Amino acid sequence: MAQNVKDKVLIADPKTLAERNRAAKDFVQDFKFTLPVLVDTLDDIAGKAYAGWPDRLYVVDAAGKIAYVGDPGPRGFKPAEIPPVLKKLAEK
Repeated sequence: MAQNVKDKVLIADPKTLAERNRAAKDFVQDFKFTLPVLVDTLDDIAGKAYAGWPDRLYVVDAAGKIAYVGDPGPRGFKPAEIPPVLKKLAEK
């Protein structure tokens, strides 16, 4: 949290899905994030179903099955591995 204060990356905890969507859009714009971003429901259904520790990058296919599991982060985060997985899924 101290780093967030230092970097001025502070948002109030969203109380509505619209607020959560706005926070995600702001993040994508502010940090020029280029990977697709999905927003979880307010009751964090996806987070509860797929959460892992330590943090990992996941790709979930249209059927809800995990198509990619990255190495533990943050050192294991390899975003470049995700586009080929997405491309393969899109070709199905």
